[in-house]
Amino acid sequence: MEMVFTLSNIRETAEEFLRFYSSKKIFAFHGQLGSGKTTFIHYLCEQLHVKQVVGSPTFSIINEYSYPGGRVFHIDLFRLTDEEEAVRAGVEDCLYSGDYCFVEWPDKAPDIFPPETVHLFLFSPDPQTRQIKQDANAQWL
Repeated sequence: MEMVFTLSNIRETAEEFLRFYSSKKIFAFHGQLGSGKTTFIHYLCEQLHVKQVVGSPTFSIINEYSYPGGRVFHIDLFRLTDEEEAVRAGVEDCLYSGDYCFVEWPDKAPDIFPPETVHLFLFSPDPQTRQIKQDANAQWL
């Protein structure tokens, strides 16, 4: 799977993404700073009809939202140092809850993710364009 989008079509891309992965709930978003992880997750939550304000969980680690079908956990592991810290923060509980989990910086605690996790790689080939690939061998642009 590969998607290319800009801010002008990010809503449609988020909608297409959720249709494509309709049977999946756990998503690990890999990407450099500024690659668009938080912004894309914001639009995924919008497509799920989350009513709360969706913000970055950089300091809270986990933001929990509700949507008509249940809960969404937006998780940011950037500030964590290891898997033990992620477990203590409750990340593992979220990952095995059966709810949607959108995780930024999953490389900080790679061994706590269940096997069904979809690993996605975000790139910014230019300042306006973003690219998402589901490919463990994706090369940074």
